[in-house]
Amino acid sequence: MIVAVAAGLLGLGVVRSADAAVVGAGGYADTLPAGRSLPTGCGSVTTNPRQWVTANAPAGAVPTNDWWSSILFKRTDCAYGEPLHAHPVSYDTFGDGLGFSYTTTPAISGSATGVGEFHYPYVQDIRVGVTGLNSPDVKVDGWSDWTVTPYWSGNGRTMKATIGHGLPFAYFQVTGGDAQITTSGSPAVWSNGGATIGFTAGGHDYVAYAPTGATWTVSGTTIRSSLAGRGFFSVAVLPSGGDRAALANTYGQYAHAHVTGTRVSYSYTPSNATLTTTYAFTTTARQGGATGTVIALYPHQWNHLTGSTPLAQTYVSARGPMKIITGTQFRTSMKYTGVLPEVPAVGDGSGADLATITGHLNAELADPLDIRGDDTYWTGKGLGRAARIAEIADQLNLTSVRDAALNAIRGRLNDWFTASPGETSRLFHLDQAWGTLIGYPASYGSDQELNDHHFHYGYYIAAAATLAKFDPAWAKPAQYGGMVDLLIRDANNYDRSDTRFPYLRDFDIYAGHDWASGHGAFGAGNNQESSSEGMNFANALIQWGQATGDTAVRDAGVFIYTTQAAAIREYWFDVRDQNFPAAFGHRTVGMVWGDGGAYATWFSAEPEMIQGINMLPVTGGHFYLGENPGYVLTNYNELVRNNGGPPTVWQDIIWEFLALGDGDAALANLRAGGGFTPEEGESRAHTFHWIRNLAALGTVDTSVTADHPLAKVFVKNGARTYAASNTTRGPLTVTFSNGTVLNVPAGKTVTSGAHTWSGGNASGGPGPSPTPTVSPTISPTPTSGPFAATRYLRSDGTLPGTAGTPGGVTVAAANGNHDGTPVNAQVFTTAGLTAPYRGGSTAFDLFVDAGTTVANGTQARISYDLTGDGSWDRVETYRYFATDPVAGWEHYTQAAGLYSSSGTLGDLSGGRVRVEVWNAIGGGTTTLGVGDRSLVRLPFG
Repeated sequence: MIVAVAAGLLGLGVVRSADAAVVGAGGYADTLPAGRSLPTGCGSVTTNPRQWVTANAPAGAVPTNDWWSSILFKRTDCAYGEPLHAHPVSYDTFGDGLGFSYTTTPAISGSATGVGEFHYPYVQDIRVGVTGLNSPDVKVDGWSDWTVTPYWSGNGRTMKATIGHGLPFAYFQVTGGDAQITTSGSPAVWSNGGATIGFTAGGHDYVAYAPTGATWTVSGTTIRSSLAGRGFFSVAVLPSGGDRAALANTYGQYAHAHVTGTRVSYSYTPSNATLTTTYAFTTTARQGGATGTVIALYPHQWNHLTGSTPLAQTYVSARGPMKIITGTQFRTSMKYTGVLPEVPAVGDGSGADLATITGHLNAELADPLDIRGDDTYWTGKGLGRAARIAEIADQLNLTSVRDAALNAIRGRLNDWFTASPGETSRLFHLDQAWGTLIGYPASYGSDQELNDHHFHYGYYIAAAATLAKFDPAWAKPAQYGGMVDLLIRDANNYDRSDTRFPYLRDFDIYAGHDWASGHGAFGAGNNQESSSEGMNFANALIQWGQATGDTAVRDAGVFIYTTQAAAIREYWFDVRDQNFPAAFGHRTVGMVWGDGGAYATWFSAEPEMIQGINMLPVTGGHFYLGENPGYVLTNYNELVRNNGGPPTVWQDIIWEFLALGDGDAALANLRAGGGFTPEEGESRAHTFHWIRNLAALGTVDTSVTADHPLAKVFVKNGARTYAASNTTRGPLTVTFSNGTVLNVPAGKTVTSGAHTWSGGNASGGPGPSPTPTVSPTISPTPTSGPFAATRYLRSDGTLPGTAGTPGGVTVAAANGNHDGTPVNAQVFTTAGLTAPYRGGSTAFDLFVDAGTTVANGTQARISYDLTGDGSWDRVETYRYFATDPVAGWEHYTQAAGLYSSSGTLGDLSGGRVRVEVWNAIGGGTTTLGVGDRSLVRLPFG
């Protein structure tokens, strides 16, 4: 492609030619490339997306990918729309009004071991309209963050109805006739006092509220009111349980405070790793002075609710129980648990493993992308693959592989991010009518249906974030940063003032997750399959924002990431086992629908793909999948059960997911099944790296957070490993919530095990912070009385509680395999120890250096004789540590994990402790730092 450069452009300024617009060093097609498609649907929707929008609707780009999109982006029903699942009520639009459904009994199909679904389908209880109304279509009169106002006009009558997520009420304004409610079957009226009528229809309780002075009359299945000539009313569905008359009175306080707007605001506070989200409702009092409303909260909201107390009753919904509050707003507080560029390399376990990963990485030199198709999705998958390779090659100092991957990313992104007259492929087109940026070749309806933009573009943005760390000039707005920002704004515009794109297009603010379909024209509502690819987009925003110093993008990423992680736990995984219907039989779904969920995908009935599509791609932004390690095993075990055995396709993805719950089991599977075919966006190098390092690190620890967005904590056998990445050009101090501090040099990523790698030289992120005076890898445990829990390895073989003269001792070459059995070990002992056992486990930090020797593996065993009687009551042998072939100290810690153990710990009474260090494999010697260096921390005192 021809690269057009516009010097001096700032931000997203563009220069247009006849059919191309320049953005920095790149650009997009300003006119539709020949042979390409725009959104298609009924009537003139392709060129006029506002065909079914009234003049009252907000200016700017129309929303798509929402729960109510089918009444605006009409593709199937060209007059009205498909059911709109707002929760707790579902609605449908007809010529004579708005239908209500409050389905409380799920329809379950399929089996508990194969494809299966549950739905709370639209089953009409009532229809609300105006006498004589016969509207040829329904239009959209307005919208806000989670409400919409459909509009009817016909036969001299009009009606507006405002409906929304979390609203038990629907609010109506009518002209030309009486308000009319038609019930399914004869209504059972249980209260009719003037302006308020309570009745049961379809087995559910409803209340209609007319203005003061009005009355309701009932005739057969019709309920009517002249509304005393005032033209407004509201209808609410009540939850089951309790005194419905009393509840109707409570709701009545808010019946005429019509909701006329909704708006989200959020704030990420790095210092305490907290995301605070406020959901606000604007109301207009049609009568009286009430300002609040009745609000039903989804589980991902009420589980994190702060400052409000729900009522006793709950609604049934496709997402689980919805709790009720009243007021003008509510607030949630969630902990942001951090992301990383990639899982840390804390030592690949052995020289053999290092050789394995090195071989896998070197095999990628020729084609790190391995792109399987030229469209936006498969190009994105290839970009994501290359970004993983670049990150892990950087950790292992394989700069040739890293640079090959970065060059491949740069070349492919530059190709897509430029447009020249006459081009039709590998470019983006900005359609101003729809307010969308479409890449061609498109795929999976990303053009004609506006599907999946967050899925596709998340890979581009994530790869750009990796490239930006190592080539910050490339990411500047005057180069290609402006095009990256356009992709972000298209999929999820974070800037309300930018009306070229809808605000947060793909992210349903109230539901807490993305929707994949642009039009949502299905009887079951909109849908989302790969929640994990949605999280790939959110993580990409965090990584890009941090690398480029754009805190608005970073914070939008934190908001989407944290909120959606909570929603995934509830609605895809149901980790608390409270939301799916009991008879459904599955503990996970492949797809979430507006009215339910399905153990299914669009493309396969294989259990590996049904479950795996919500695991991929596996990146440093996907540790949220492991926040409940027990559930990881539940999910994996269901897959094995439904599959009739271990996975036979997508094994790499499944094992990588399993590693978040049981790294040792995942590693064993990987070692035993090395002949697998990699998933199309994965590489053998990344699969091995991810699983091998998680086997050493353990599981993610959400109990400890950090004051920096690129930080994570892992725990294994009670020992924590801390990791943080600094993309700035100044030193960074990262403080964790338990007081642990990491010093992270400029452009580096480090772990508390003192592993450090480059992490690039980007200039983004927060400014440099002061270096703390103390930042030890293992902080000495305070002593109590004469007992010292921290013991230093001395050259004379002792193990005292004080540091000695710096030095080193030689650990003999293995010259064979002595994994688990000490041979020619260096031994350090101490005796006469008396102290209470304080719980926890052993920790150690051994300074080891094998020089330039390849494939040495140093191993340690720690033994406890609690009473000094000559028998070892507790013996702990740790997995060996693969030393690198680079001169300089490395840190071998308890994070390597236990190889074996026997016995139990208890109080010391004249006891002994012995530390043995030997080479388990390898043909070279290793130097062990002693005196003031290597130490062991005993869980006593």
